[in-house]
Amino acid sequence: MGLVSYLKNMISVACMGRLGRLELAGGALAIGFTNITGYSVLSGLAMGMEPLCSQAFGSRNLHMVNLSLQRTIFILLLASLPIGIIWVNLEPIMLKLHQDPEITRIAGLYCKYAAPDLIVYCILNPLRIFLRTNGKTWPLMWCSLLSTLLHFPITNILTFTLNLGLQGVALSTIITNLSTSVFILGYMFFNHTHKTEPMSKPESPGEGWGVLFRLAISSCLAVCSEWWWYELMTFLAGYLHKPYIALATSAIVIQTTSLMYTLPSALSMSISTRVGNELGAGEPGRAHLATLVAIGLALLTSVVGLLGITFGKEAWGKVFTNDSEVLKLTIAALPIIGVCELANCPQTTCSGVLRGSARPSIGARINLCSFYLGEARDDCTAKTKYLSEIRKECHRRECAKPLAEATSP
Repeated sequence: MGLVSYLKNMISVACMGRLGRLELAGGALAIGFTNITGYSVLSGLAMGMEPLCSQAFGSRNLHMVNLSLQRTIFILLLASLPIGIIWVNLEPIMLKLHQDPEITRIAGLYCKYAAPDLIVYCILNPLRIFLRTNGKTWPLMWCSLLSTLLHFPITNILTFTLNLGLQGVALSTIITNLSTSVFILGYMFFNHTHKTEPMSKPESPGEGWGVLFRLAISSCLAVCSEWWWYELMTFLAGYLHKPYIALATSAIVIQTTSLMYTLPSALSMSISTRVGNELGAGEPGRAHLATLVAIGLALLTSVVGLLGITFGKEAWGKVFTNDSEVLKLTIAALPIIGVCELANCPQTTCSGVLRGSARPSIGARINLCSFYLGEARDDCTAKTKYLSEIRKECHRRECAKPLAEATSP
């Protein structure tokens, strides 16, 4: 599913590159800005429902699973309001930060057209987590795949046939995300989930909100501290000599890291759900075994990623651009990215274990210190050490049930 989502983003960036390096540079700045101010925040907040849903599903508290979905969508919609205001004002913000005026103009145009996607994303992301924590990953994958298959012709028609340019890329992203949401809701409706699992029960209006807010804020800090570190590199590229070359290269580099991130991200989401389900069912030993397997797979994935990006750097760069200067800089940067992934893959997987055990605040503190005060290697080491402490505590069987029970109506 991660590869399917990546393919959608790759199509968008490739279309930007075919429009020209100025459009690719402006698109890179816009994507970095929207990720920093919008998608990372909403993704982090949505992950607050992950431990609640996975552990509640493991303990068969289906009402709490549905209630967490409704509340998370509400929280995200509220958070999207100030984010939308920031997006439509990207151009004056970037000009005050002394970014290139021409690149900023194009980036601002993209953000204005992409702003409606915030509302769609506020619904889509919680729906994905809802299905994943309920163990329904195949329907989610097929819904994502179908919308991605539609993304290429839609993007091509809007961008090139109708000559909308970069605005067409932004609009096609909205249409694709909206179609994914419709497909998922259609599956849930025809699967009769609403009949077997009631969506509401009488309860105190404020009950359970505190736990959800705490987990949402902690998860948001953990996600943003990692995500922003990468996007900050794109933003700083705009201050380099020949910023259109640096920003165009950064767009390709970010897409490369996103591709390499798909497998550890999938491991992270899978192990988060598995750990939460096992802890909710009172099986800490099985949760620990799943953790060891996931970390082992992450180490193997990091080595494969390093070898692939080192030997295929030139061919990969040509997928996005034919500009000789951009291509030369891309080829020089990609092997460095491969080395970084040696530590990034295991630490991403460890973050999933922390989320599944309802401890995202630990991951947030470790990420903050490691990415901004240290290195990703220290991040991986710190999380691994902390996971060994979780193992001891999990054997008491109290690390999961209080969460599901405390939030039960």
